[in-house]
Parts: sequence; C-alpha cells; structure tokens
Amino acid sequence: MSEPTGMQLVVDAAGNVQCIYGEELELREIGALQITRASHVEPDAEGCWWADMGPVGGPVLGPYSSRSAALAAERGWLLTRTL
Repeated sequence: MSEPTGMQLVVDAAGNVQCIYGEELELREIGALQITRASHVEPDAEGCWWADMGPVGGPVLGPYSSRSAALAAERGWLLTRTL
C-alpha cells in the first residue's frame, strides 16, 4: 500500500480536525489551531537519528542514518497509529 500524498485531514463527529502538520493548506482558514508536538527527532552522539514518539505514547524509532529517514519513519508511524 502506498503512503498518501499531501495532508490527510480527519474530521470527527464534533467537527474537530486532526492531521500531521504540513504547509500544504492554510490551516488557520479552518479555525482556531491547537498544535501539539508528536515526537522529538534528534541525532545521538554517533550521528544516528532517532524519532522519539513518547509525546504521543509511542516508541523510540531508529536508529536512522539521516534526519529525513527518521522523519519519514515518524510520519509513517503517525499515519498508521493516530489518524
């Protein structure tokens, strides 16, 4: 299964919208924003990258050889677990 492109917005019955933040859409046009951190993507002392999903109750993903790989893992985890 391929990963969706663009932003995926999930609207609940109360009209609340949840998404992985991106700049493809001007989200302020939808209404008031509440943006919360989902992870911490950081390098370690050896230059390996990790995605700590702790802020949303998830695992630490990694190690990855590049920041972009850690960000892709972060996004993949969020898409399958929280949206």
